[in-house]
Amino acid sequence: MNAAMARARPACVPSIAGHIDDIHAYSTIALANQDIRTEFPASVLEEAQKAQLPGIEGFTDLRDTPLFTIDPGDAKDHDDAVFAEPDPNPDNPGGHRVIVAIADVSYFVRPGSALDTEALKRANSVYLPDRVVPMLPERLSNDLCSLREHEDRPCLAVDMIITAQGVKKSHRFVRAIMRSAAKLSYEEAQAISEGGPASPEIKIAVKNLYRAFKARWAERMKRAPLDLDLPERKIIMNKAGRVEKVVKRERFDAHRVIEEFMILANVAAAETLERARTPLIYRVHDQPDEETLKGAREYLKSLDYSLSKGGAVRPANFNQLLKIASQRDEKEMVSEIVLRSQLRAVYATENLGHFGLNLPRYAHFTSPIRRYADLTVHRALIKACKLGPGGQSAEEAKALGDIADQISTLERRAMAAEREANDRYLSAFLESRVGSSFDARIRGVTRFGLFVMLDETGADGFIPIRNLGNEYYRYEEAMHCVIGSASGGIYRLGQEVRVKLAEATPLTGGLRFDMLSNPLPGVNKRKAATKKSGRKGAKKNNRRSAASAPVKKNKKRRKSNAKPRKD
Repeated sequence: MNAAMARARPACVPSIAGHIDDIHAYSTIALANQDIRTEFPASVLEEAQKAQLPGIEGFTDLRDTPLFTIDPGDAKDHDDAVFAEPDPNPDNPGGHRVIVAIADVSYFVRPGSALDTEALKRANSVYLPDRVVPMLPERLSNDLCSLREHEDRPCLAVDMIITAQGVKKSHRFVRAIMRSAAKLSYEEAQAISEGGPASPEIKIAVKNLYRAFKARWAERMKRAPLDLDLPERKIIMNKAGRVEKVVKRERFDAHRVIEEFMILANVAAAETLERARTPLIYRVHDQPDEETLKGAREYLKSLDYSLSKGGAVRPANFNQLLKIASQRDEKEMVSEIVLRSQLRAVYATENLGHFGLNLPRYAHFTSPIRRYADLTVHRALIKACKLGPGGQSAEEAKALGDIADQISTLERRAMAAEREANDRYLSAFLESRVGSSFDARIRGVTRFGLFVMLDETGADGFIPIRNLGNEYYRYEEAMHCVIGSASGGIYRLGQEVRVKLAEATPLTGGLRFDMLSNPLPGVNKRKAATKKSGRKGAKKNNRRSAASAPVKKNKKRRKSNAKPRKD
């Protein structure tokens, strides 16, 4: 090929993520695959650099109110702060006053600005094992917008009154200047609630917050939102940028406290905007569709569970199933099918309610540093409550439908990037353990094989159908299982198994396993065992035949079963 031809040939490689041996390339590849923006334009950085904190004029002064933040210990951006005290009103005996203060991002990021345009193109921050790709430049996300300890910061706060039974009586939104009295981790907040050391002011503040939470928790139990308790794991990196270990995230009552009051604040935001007839973006989670429920019912019936037919299915129906499954030591198996029956939560201007939380209206308000949806709600509240500059513009109000679609799409991309990066890092972590055996659970069943998740690390991998044994396995889509043609043995969704790692491919994040466990007995054999020994005896027999090596039982979590803040 001559020089002229070489110059005329189109480029095939638009960019280089890094050397194949550079472990940081794992995240870079994931970000590139999902077309996620990683560099801020100069105009955006310039705007962020020019931003200044406001004075007190035009703001409510909350600096003497001991609001405090509770976040993961390594958090750098603090979106929310909380405060609670007994309600002094004699007409509300045993009631509580709760303030949830949220970073006032709308003060700094105005509609149509370079910062706003870039934030919408990102829609949310992306959290990967080795880095965070923020929605806003660090000057805002980690500094001016972050509710830092002992520093004055602007906030949008909702002041709520709840009864002794946890019912919200009233609320009002104010634009304020606050000064965080303490930066607590979840572990520290939990320790203080149990009598651990802290300043007298913070001890009282934490004690009051937990009292208010207990009232709210009673109300939550009546509301009965979907109670899926799925374990979460965190990848811990060492200084060299490699995976040091993978740990299960501990859940404390402190997680529940924050989550419950964030949910209440989000409800208050939606209610206020509806009353003011101000356009807004809801966080919606529609109820499961009938076709999905039909498949779930068939699968559950095969496990001797019943999901009610006729009428609308409510979260309480699923919760009852999960309660029975927990008593049978099958909760994780049943949780898988309940999770698969749910539709994806999205952003929309049409209110469809939130099925999972069992709420008629819900809007994201509490995380504007990392979610664009929350920023639009802040602007709508500023307009509706006449709280000063930076409110919703007419142009933004008209565009909310398109904005909702865009941020829903970008949220899915962010989740895909996070999943891709995790898969690559976990594959690299396990590469040295090829040939080792692991406890796992079947997370997916296809005609080509089984997807499994390791108990130890949460890593996902695949077992080709040919590696299940010497007989032909028939795929039963409705039953989420494969059935051996000769033995009638079954491998099904949610089943505990023992597997051996056969291959790890860090560059693609792939893990391939061989099956070590025997299949569950066929239907006829299981029915006979049940009649002969009773359900309990049959279950033990099934377990013995389900694995050629012992499968460790999952230990019950001794802390709270609160779910992560992904509402």
